[in-house]
Amino acid sequence: MAETVTKIRVFTIADFKEEEVWLREMAKSGLHLLRMTPPLVYVFEKGEPKDVIYRLDFTNNDEGGDYARMLGEFGWENCGKCMGWIYWRRDAGEIANEAEGELFSDDASRLDMVKKVVQTRMLPLLLIFFCCVLPNLFRAMDGKLYGASGFFLWFFGIMTVLYLWLFLHCGGKLHRMKKELEKE
Repeated sequence: MAETVTKIRVFTIADFKEEEVWLREMAKSGLHLLRMTPPLVYVFEKGEPKDVIYRLDFTNNDEGGDYARMLGEFGWENCGKCMGWIYWRRDAGEIANEAEGELFSDDASRLDMVKKVVQTRMLPLLLIFFCCVLPNLFRAMDGKLYGASGFFLWFFGIMTVLYLWLFLHCGGKLHRMKKELEKE
């Protein structure tokens, strides 16, 4: 059995390009992705250092049999799934030009993926924030939540800060990606 290495790394739903670069750097150092466990645990198999291109595609758990088969025919290997993301890899030495190193053939396809991430990940987060987190924060501030324990005020205060950071970071980044792709 091959030796495995576990790494912990945080990437948000908007950091998929950075995650692809990081996975490629890991492969260059001899660590090849075996699996990803949500939300931040990566398990790698030790092996020969290789230049491997990793690409992530968001399908929200719809694997699309024909789509996956087509990518396989073009030399892409499915190396894992995690929370709607499918991880693909391909040896960089097999690629003749830059276009072969991309999963998407055009910007419209990339734009569709970004829109899908926004619709299936960001919108539910907004709903949870406005329907659960904020009302409970206000109730805790008024002393009407579970006996007005200071714990709940701190808990929902921290949750509010985390959600606001997520909205600013992820929402802003996805919005910029969308604008860029709409221009091209």
